[in-house]
Amino acid sequence: MQIASNMLKEKPKIISLFSGAGGLDIGFEAAGFETVVAVELDESCCDTLRANKPNLCVLNKSVTDVTGEELLSLAHLKKGEVALVIGGPPCQSFSLAGLRKGLDDERGKLLFEFVRIVRETLPKGFVLENVRGLANWDKGKALDLLLDELSKPIISDGITYQYDIVKPQILNAVDYGVPQYRERLIVVGNRIGKGFLYPAPDIFSPQKTVWDAIGNLPAPEAPSDVALRVSSTIKERRKKYGY
Repeated sequence: MQIASNMLKEKPKIISLFSGAGGLDIGFEAAGFETVVAVELDESCCDTLRANKPNLCVLNKSVTDVTGEELLSLAHLKKGEVALVIGGPPCQSFSLAGLRKGLDDERGKLLFEFVRIVRETLPKGFVLENVRGLANWDKGKALDLLLDELSKPIISDGITYQYDIVKPQILNAVDYGVPQYRERLIVVGNRIGKGFLYPAPDIFSPQKTVWDAIGNLPAPEAPSDVALRVSSTIKERRKKYGY
């Protein structure tokens, strides 16, 4: 009976913001979590999410147009019951490859929409990822503001909650078995008094190459309509955003 009970135990639930095609979600699901609601503005990304996860509730909307109450209702959860809110707000305004307008760019301000959803849903914890350029934009101003907002007390039903923030750290995907040099700033916090250590790099295994990852794939087919549509926007995007 104990074995059956453990098998039926529900997985901790996640609300995913700025979900993209679901890469961050896949990592958390591999760790035993379940994404119950995903919010993504890009229609093509939403198509990908729905194709890969037919039962996932996908909101094709801007996070600015979503409330915590709406997300909790869709997740069939109450405030405080969500395990994690995760997400990678748009990074273009902080990226070293872009124009680096930071908080002067509307996309840069979406960092604080992440904060708003955290405060409105009161998850047990959160994980936010972004480019390393967020850490040094305007001598760290954006990151300092973000951490300040995330750590402010929250009063809900007469109870005061506060998130403990783990010191943000820049991790490189190549150190964890990914065939890509991809540095990302990670911000982690929780309100339940749990300690957290970032995973140590795997320094004993050889770094993987692109060939290790995709060398055995079959020859490519002709580009899809979506690929052709997206590729046609690259030139204009480079002119507008600098990358």
